[in-house]
Amino acid sequence: MAFTSPTFLLFVLCVVLVLGAVRSPRARAWLFLGANGVFLASHASRPIELLPLLAFVVLGYVLVEALRLTRSSALLWVGLSLVVGSFVWLKRYAFLPSSLGLPLVYAVVGLSYILFRVVHLMIDAKQGELGSRISPLSFFNYTASFLTLTAGPIQRLSEFERGQGETAPLTEGVVFRCFARIIKGFIRLSVVSAIFNYLFATVSGRLLDPQATLGWSQSFGAYLMSAVFYTIFLYANFAGYMDIVIGIGGLLGQSLPENFDRPFAARNFLELWTRWHITLSQWFRTYVFNPLLQLLAARVSNPRLAPYLAVVVFFVTFLLMGVWHGASSVFVLYGLFMGAGASVNKLWQVLAVKRLGKARYKALGEKPSVVYVSRGLTFAYFALGLSCLWLSLPELLAVASRLGASGVLLGYVGVSLGAAVAFRGWDLLEAGLERLRGVAWNAPGLVAQNLALGLQVLLIVSVSSFFHKAPEFVYRAF
Repeated sequence: MAFTSPTFLLFVLCVVLVLGAVRSPRARAWLFLGANGVFLASHASRPIELLPLLAFVVLGYVLVEALRLTRSSALLWVGLSLVVGSFVWLKRYAFLPSSLGLPLVYAVVGLSYILFRVVHLMIDAKQGELGSRISPLSFFNYTASFLTLTAGPIQRLSEFERGQGETAPLTEGVVFRCFARIIKGFIRLSVVSAIFNYLFATVSGRLLDPQATLGWSQSFGAYLMSAVFYTIFLYANFAGYMDIVIGIGGLLGQSLPENFDRPFAARNFLELWTRWHITLSQWFRTYVFNPLLQLLAARVSNPRLAPYLAVVVFFVTFLLMGVWHGASSVFVLYGLFMGAGASVNKLWQVLAVKRLGKARYKALGEKPSVVYVSRGLTFAYFALGLSCLWLSLPELLAVASRLGASGVLLGYVGVSLGAAVAFRGWDLLEAGLERLRGVAWNAPGLVAQNLALGLQVLLIVSVSSFFHKAPEFVYRAF
């Protein structure tokens, strides 16, 4: 079920109405199980295609319960090896021989996010943070919730369980806020994402057309525009999806964590990842970065080296985060690019603070010119790095060869400066629009607010009609 399809909207309406009519938490859990089952079934043409995914969930449950009872370190390492190994096998990573794969077509929708939830529960169980047994019903609903299955957010079990008790009746204000959030998501997904997807497809099509004979300057311009258009498309597509599921979750009495916080306002690469796919960054920080940093710190006695340990650990963490995004070799390059950005950023912070001192370094970072240049540099690096998500490795190497090292560097500088100017203009425009929005939103009653939502719906329908359909949700492929 595509998130912008009438089928999905009808499915959500039925789930909201049915669960809203039931007050018993137990009954709601079983009904939610049915909804999750229907959503999973929509991604398979035959029931057998879901068996590997369900087997993975069962394996996770058995390991979590065993670790809760034994709290064995040895079992944790064996369990993590089994779970991660099964994930790599089912995802058919490129380095595995094709002969090792299952001889059938099967669905892996949501497998990446199920992995995060299973690993987090295994570690928490080993550390004694799971007070009581998780029922199989609750475990399946948590790991395979249709709201968070395909692309998060990566919700913690405690957050999920808070939304599974008795829910308060939906008030007019709650319903309005949820619908406003859903419509905001469709604006991003069906309007902004659709426009920039069209621009990206048009420009990148020329760049990658083997019949096209583009000169250096044309290739240079086409690549940079493609990179920028794709980045905006991906953000609008992904953030729009999050708005939709968070709004739907509110109608179901579930409070889902936020996954975006104005990522292009970030002044450096590390800050960007505290604003983009926030729950993914938090998961890696908790279960990869912090344990690795503690492990290194315990083995390095020289206090002068302590600030540089984070440089190494950032590189490893972001490399793993990049490789998680996909099974092909181009994602290894993506991980290296992300890791290099994070480690160089941290190294710059360490050296700048050592040279300038904390007070002067902080004051320098608050200057408006420095703020916008830093935002431009961050956006440009991220946009060029995302090339790995829309170019295959041969295509990436061909484009890099066509532009040359100087062309790539010139492109980075050009996108940085262009983005810095664009961000300044956008901030001024946004401030003006916020004042107008405040006047409309604070008008007496809900008439003006409902009118504003109605106009947004009209915009969604108009743009969707022009493009025939909204772009598919792209991030579930990662």
